[in-house]
Amino acid sequence: MRADNSHHIVTAARRRATATRRRAVAAIRRMDNAGQPISFDAVAREGKVSRSWLYNQPDLRAEIERLRARREPAPGRHQVPDQQRASDTSLRRRLEVATERNRQLKAENRQLREALAVALGEQRAASIVGQLGDTPRKKSQPVIGPC
Repeated sequence: MRADNSHHIVTAARRRATATRRRAVAAIRRMDNAGQPISFDAVAREGKVSRSWLYNQPDLRAEIERLRARREPAPGRHQVPDQQRASDTSLRRRLEVATERNRQLKAENRQLREALAVALGEQRAASIVGQLGDTPRKKSQPVIGPC
């Protein structure tokens, strides 16, 4: 008959479970102290434990969820305090001012394009009149024959 040595297996399993818990807790503390984002995946990688194991540990799961929620703004919460947020009225006024400025810039662009077209037309007309005149504007270069 063989002796029952199962207590050795149970002891080793308890040691592994304790070491796994220590690694996970240490990883959570390190990440929180360093200001790193806390997630199940990140803690599992940092602590070298499985995500499923983390999900099955109620106390660790609650701590990870608490730390994750603390770092992420809750949906519907605003980053800027309500007193510092722009009101709907001020936003509408800003939009009106921007729209009016846009109209002014469009009108100015139209005027500048028209002025440019007139100036280019006058320049073109002057160059044509200068080419048709009796005296050439430039003296032609003398023609050099063969040497």
